[in-house]
Amino acid sequence: MTDTTSNLQADTARASELGAVARFLKATEIDTRMLGMIGALLLIWVALHVISSLRLGVNPFDFDSRTFLTPRNLWNLSVQTSAVAIMACGMVLVIVMRNIDLSVGSAEGLIGMVMGFAQVHFLVRFVGLELGNPWIWVLALVIGLALGLLIGAFQGFVIAYLDVPAFIVTLGGLLVWRGAAWWVTSGQTVAPLDATFQLMGGGPAGSIGATWSWVVGIVACLAVVFAVFNGRVQRKRFRFPLRPIWAETLLGVVTCAVIMGAVWLANSYPWPIGIVNRYAAANNITVPEGGLFIAHGIAIPVLMAVAVGLVMTFITKRTRFGRYVFAIGGNPEAANLAGINTRWITMKVFMIMGVLATIAAAISSARQNSATNVLGTLDELLVIAAAVIGGTSLAGGSGTIIGAMLGALLMQSLQSGMVLLGVDSPLQSIVVGAVLVIAVWLDTVYRKRV
Repeated sequence: MTDTTSNLQADTARASELGAVARFLKATEIDTRMLGMIGALLLIWVALHVISSLRLGVNPFDFDSRTFLTPRNLWNLSVQTSAVAIMACGMVLVIVMRNIDLSVGSAEGLIGMVMGFAQVHFLVRFVGLELGNPWIWVLALVIGLALGLLIGAFQGFVIAYLDVPAFIVTLGGLLVWRGAAWWVTSGQTVAPLDATFQLMGGGPAGSIGATWSWVVGIVACLAVVFAVFNGRVQRKRFRFPLRPIWAETLLGVVTCAVIMGAVWLANSYPWPIGIVNRYAAANNITVPEGGLFIAHGIAIPVLMAVAVGLVMTFITKRTRFGRYVFAIGGNPEAANLAGINTRWITMKVFMIMGVLATIAAAISSARQNSATNVLGTLDELLVIAAAVIGGTSLAGGSGTIIGAMLGALLMQSLQSGMVLLGVDSPLQSIVVGAVLVIAVWLDTVYRKRV
């Protein structure tokens, strides 16, 4: 009798605990899949930090500068993630519409090579602009955007209007654009790039510094507060269910804490000593005995990625075009019968993908200060993996921009961690491929349960 009573009490306690968790998730409306991905990301970070610390023979709690969880490594990680995250935003729309784009890496390489050639050769030798002219980087970027738009329009037209499967069209594009990138300069590397153009690659000059980083963080927190307040007003207006005040307050506080924590982290990474000394000498600044601390702050490519993420989120959630994309992915036949121009929408999605590939190419080439024939190689794998890991279903009809960007961060964390641990490049490819397969399998399991 006693055993039976104790078992009932234990079962009741477990049910009560699960009920509390379920009530919390319902009140806050947190996506459990997104929460799980954040948990997995944090687990990977901790694991890579512990392993790198043990490999160096240092205490993980000392946070040695050579380990994973340090301002230097996380700052570099954010810059490395930017290009993939930007293209992943476009890949979400492509996959939501039940298509695929295998050519984004090669398109990135071709566009990067063309922009580099324009800066170093075309605009200087043939147009007559002098080196350092402020219009060089602008015109090069415009040329790149035009080319990216043209590539996306061409592939989208063949897919939408000629009814050639996206897999075949973009697989051909993977080969064609990579070959075209070599053809532009016969395989020669183009360098150095315009000094202003290089700012899009990050580095000490390509960051906004500590003061402006805090300003950006404060503005972002104010935007979060406004979004929470406006969301509640709109729910009342349309008589939708309201979240409890404590839930909205908690979400706002946690989001702002994450933003300000990221700013603090970016401001904790100082300029290298050599660059600081040259800067001090050029500006007649006396370097104190303990050294001069100048913070990097938020990198420009990270701001570009955040801006793209916000714009793409607005497009997917607040525009008719975004609703059409998800409607077509959910049921193409019904969308067509409803009067949606599915062919034109498909073409526009691939044009957006081409523009985002241009932005990614600008960041990648600026970061290297050169345009090479291998730029963007295998990036298509990382981009697709980021979108799928972020919750975009290969069956179409569902996906989120923020999920894809988190997926890009997770994939880049794995790759950066393996480089830090000295893992050979072939093994890195094996791990990335395995993660992609596992992500698709988990997506399949999740869809069956839902």
